Amino acid sequence: MCDLCVIKAVKGRMLSRREFFRTAAFGGAAAAMATTVSTPPALAAGHEMVSDMTHELYEDFPTYFGVPGLKMDQKFKFADNGFNLFEMTLNEHTGTHLDAPLHFSADGQSVAEVPVSNLVCPLAVIDIREKAAADPDAQVTPDDITAWKSANGDIPAGACVAMNSGWSGKVASDGFRNVGDDEKMHFPGFHVEAAQMLVEDGNTVGIAVDTLSLDHGISADFATHYAWLPTNRWGLENLANLDAVPASGATLIVGAPKVRGGSGGPARVFAMA
Repeated sequence: MCDLCVIKAVKGRMLSRREFFRTAAFGGAAAAMATTVSTPPALAAGHEMVSDMTHELYEDFPTYFGVPGLKMDQKFKFADNGFNLFEMTLNEHTGTHLDAPLHFSADGQSVAEVPVSNLVCPLAVIDIREKAAADPDAQVTPDDITAWKSANGDIPAGACVAMNSGWSGKVASDGFRNVGDDEKMHFPGFHVEAAQMLVEDGNTVGIAVDTLSLDHGISADFATHYAWLPTNRWGLENLANLDAVPASGATLIVGAPKVRGGSGGPARVFAMA
C-alpha cells in the first residue's frame, strides 16, 4: 500500500472532535468499570504490586561502547500526515535489554528461541550496594550467593538472580560508564566463579545486572558472558528499580523481542511482588 494511500486512509477515518470526545468519554467510563469489576489475574494470585524494571530508552542512553545505540527518524508527522511514525536504527544491546545465548556462542538460542517459560521466573536479588559504593569494581561472588541462600533459602527452580549494586541511579551521568584515568570502565558485575556456581546449581535460567555488562567494567575477556550464555541461559543488562522489590518472593516478567536470529534486544521488564 503506497504512503499516499495510507495518509488518505488515516485522514478519512479520523474522528471529528465531537465524536472523539464522546468516544473517549465512553471508553474512559468502560475502563473505570473494568478496573472496579476485576483484578488482573497475576495480582489476584497473590501479588500486590507491579514494578517497572525498565529504563526509558532514548537516543543518548549510555552504551557499552560509548556511542549512541538508537537513532529515531520521524518519517510521518501528525500535523502533516494525520499520524506519527518513526523509523528506528537500533543496536540490539541498548537500554534495558536481554542477552540471548547466541550473543556469546556460535549456535546458542537466538532471542526468538528463548523459551517463553524461561522469561517468567522467580526473582532473587543479591544486594551488593555497600561494597559497590566502596569499590566500583565490586563483583557478585560465590560468597554473596551463599549469604543470600543463608538468609532466604535455596534459589527457586527456574529463577533469575539479579545484582543490585545501586548503579541504576547513575544512568543519567558519566558515572554510569565510569571511565577512569586508565581509560577503562569501572562498574560492578558478576564474578565468573559466581556464574559457574549458578550453572552447577542448576536452578537459575538468567542473571541480571543494573550495569552495562554481566561482567564488571574492567573485564578484558568477558569471562562471565562466556561462562554463562553458551549454557543456553540468558542475561539482562541495565535493569532498573531493583530497590523496589524484595530479596526473594517476586516474579520477573521479561518482555523480550522475538527477532529471528537476534542475539538480544531491548526488553520491557516487570517484577510482581
